[in-house]
Amino acid sequence: MKHKIAGLLSACTMLTLGAGSALADYDLRILHTNDVHDRVESVTKYNNTCSVEDDADGKCFGGYARLATAIRDAKAQGGNVLALDGGDQFQGSLYYSTYRGQLTAQLMTMAGYDAMTIGNHEFDDGPEVLEAFIKASTVPVLSANVHPTAASSLDGEIKPDIIVELGGEKIGLIGITTEETPDISSPGDQVEITDSEMALRYSVARLRLKGVNKIIVMSHSGSYKDFELAKTVSGIDVIVGGHDNQLFSNTNEKANYPYPVVETAPDGKPVLVVQAYAYSRYLGELNVTFDDDGVATAWSGEPIALDASIKPAQDVLDVIALSSGKVDAVRNVDVGSFTTPADGSRETCRHMECSMGSLVADAMLWKAGDGYQIAIQNGGGVRASIDEGTVTMGEVLTVLPFQNALATFNLSGKDVVASLEHGVSKVDEDKGQFPQVAGLKFDLDLSKPVGSRVSNVMVAEGDSYAPIDMNKTYGVVSNDFMRNGGDGYALFRDNATNVYDFGPNLEQAVADYIGMKSPMTPMAGDRIILK
Repeated sequence: MKHKIAGLLSACTMLTLGAGSALADYDLRILHTNDVHDRVESVTKYNNTCSVEDDADGKCFGGYARLATAIRDAKAQGGNVLALDGGDQFQGSLYYSTYRGQLTAQLMTMAGYDAMTIGNHEFDDGPEVLEAFIKASTVPVLSANVHPTAASSLDGEIKPDIIVELGGEKIGLIGITTEETPDISSPGDQVEITDSEMALRYSVARLRLKGVNKIIVMSHSGSYKDFELAKTVSGIDVIVGGHDNQLFSNTNEKANYPYPVVETAPDGKPVLVVQAYAYSRYLGELNVTFDDDGVATAWSGEPIALDASIKPAQDVLDVIALSSGKVDAVRNVDVGSFTTPADGSRETCRHMECSMGSLVADAMLWKAGDGYQIAIQNGGGVRASIDEGTVTMGEVLTVLPFQNALATFNLSGKDVVASLEHGVSKVDEDKGQFPQVAGLKFDLDLSKPVGSRVSNVMVAEGDSYAPIDMNKTYGVVSNDFMRNGGDGYALFRDNATNVYDFGPNLEQAVADYIGMKSPMTPMAGDRIILK
């Protein structure tokens, strides 16, 4: 309710102050994206790559060619315009798997971005890939709390903040990266991710000493963290967020928050927090008026839906077309078919059993073979849904873009239950650790305290289920990211025995399973029973 009231207050502020700006006022238009996840081409409602036919019929959204048109049109209208990104440009399509960010660097320049921050997925293939991206990019890549050591290839490549001059005024831009990055990505031991609040305080102070009184933070930290930072760090005017893929809007009934959310800093000044969902489907547009002291006095805006009404930029389409050959060779291969859609949405797979998650877990257990009774896949590793009909390898790779290998190991029943408890411990924070399972089922009561939410854990034995034996050792299959402690699964890392982290790639196992079972009907509902 607080944030809804804040949205109404922002509208009232506009009615009071929007009639005309004083001579000393400064108007700034902030365009922003976040969590694009290399959706280079337009996407369906399931965030998979859209077909040429559906795109021609106006059924598709986003893509870099539409992003470029929207940003270019806004800048062509004149005034003070910045185009910013809240991180996670990497990872999510075959274009990333093929070009490792090099195409993304080119497209961001063509679209007209002015700066971006580093998201956790920018580290998915290690610091070297991020280094190559930064060197290829003309767009500043910022993060105040990412600190490479002198031995890192990233040493000297990342700026904490910059100053841009626009319309005769200095604008300070700061980037920050989620502190969870070491647990959910691969920055390595030569890159330290420090406390974001302290990093922000240093950058704000540095910019203030240089005469900057208008500061924008690009924060890949999650909306929950952004609200906290807005209320605890003075000197920030706008936070362009990312990481939890939230839609801020005053008109869309599915919005998570109003646009913008207005918080109050310790110095009493308003801080405007925005985010624009994900996958290139929206371009956020925040218009802010600042007084001579750099205080935001009026604001308005709404994410722009990049639908069929936005004509794609032809030069960007041409570059994508030249790059698509290597991608087409993989993604156009048919692997099977579904009789119903498979739900792999973030909203489901991070909160409860989802049909795509169950399918992935089933495929893992099938591929592991004899000697393995339990499969556990992190819900955050499931990145998209697939519609009914023919299933292509490209769609499977959009669901599972991380190129994880199957990992097999032995674990006690006690540690399996404790791992399930860990998996469901942060549902309210939308964390990716939520367990999608096969070979077992359990009851889940989210009203119970953390550590006591899981009960009645049953393991499949033939055609029936038996209560899990806390002292028994079970054969478990997961992915190599989780087995090595990713998403906080420390017991997989520390207590597992008979470990093998180098099985077949997860996406290939799932493709093979779909092919074997086709036509198949993805289902969910009987493994994780919500109480």
